[in-house]
Order: sequence, then structure tokens, then C-alpha cells
Amino acid sequence: MPLVFVVQKHDASSLHFDFRLEMGGVMKSWAVPKGPSLDPSVKRLAMEVEDHPMSWNAFEGTIPARQYGGGTVMLWDLGTYTGANGADERALLHAHAEGRVDFVLDGTRLRGEWTLVRMRRPGKPQWLLMKRADEHATPDVDVVAEHMTSVATGRTMEEIAADR
Repeated sequence: MPLVFVVQKHDASSLHFDFRLEMGGVMKSWAVPKGPSLDPSVKRLAMEVEDHPMSWNAFEGTIPARQYGGGTVMLWDLGTYTGANGADERALLHAHAEGRVDFVLDGTRLRGEWTLVRMRRPGKPQWLLMKRADEHATPDVDVVAEHMTSVATGRTMEEIAADR
């Protein structure tokens, strides 16, 4: 059964993309400073952050400045995903604990095979988000620069911030 994924563009203390995968009834979450890339040769830093509730998946708007995550949030992509090679949710949770998650996205902007790999470094868990070479890989397209509007409302970050 497909699970949910969401990517939220988040202009908080710094602009980044919140990449979230449903696992175990929560959204496992990573902050990706440069956003995802469709180029399989590009490895994007993904800082693991705390799990988020499923209810946050539909949020688009502005979080007040003094609150956690204060800033403007856009629904940049959303869809479903499955584990690569038919891995079920239990296998995905195990893969997450082991530090390598292979999955297939079926979103509006992101599709195909992807991998998250945890790096062995001290401090907060750091991962790499990588697009796998498949029919959805497009090395010559900067998907983050190409898509500047919400998949839910068609608004830009500026329009969301102004609540238009």
C-alpha cells in the first residue's frame, strides 16, 4: 500500500525544503538546504529533524516568527511512495534505522527511484538525498528553480507570505 510523502518549501531562519516520508504513523523528516535534484550525480545534504505529525502534511501558510519553524511554508510537492523492490512499511522503518532507505516517489514534481543514506558523522544525523538513474532522472533540469509555485494552490512564496 502506498505511503504519503510531502516536500514543503520553508523560509524559516534559512530557506530549505522539508522532505517528509510517512513511516510508523508519523512523517520522518529531513531539512534539505538546496532542495532535491533530479540529477543522479548530485548528492543533497539532508539533515534529519524530529518526526512530524501526519496532520502537518497539508499545511501551507505562515508560522508566526516566535514559534517553532517560524516562516512561510509552501506545499512544493506531494504524492505517494513505496519501498524499492516492494519493501513494506516495516522494512522501510528497519532501513531507516540501518541508515539507508531506497524508495520510489509518485508525486507531482518528484517521481521515480530515490535513496537516503545516513552519513557516519558526530552530531545531528546527516543524510544524503540522491535521485537514482531511471527514466525520471533529468540531469539538465534544476527542478527547484523550475517550480516556484505551490502544487496545492499555485501561489508563490511571496503570495503565501502575503496570504493572497
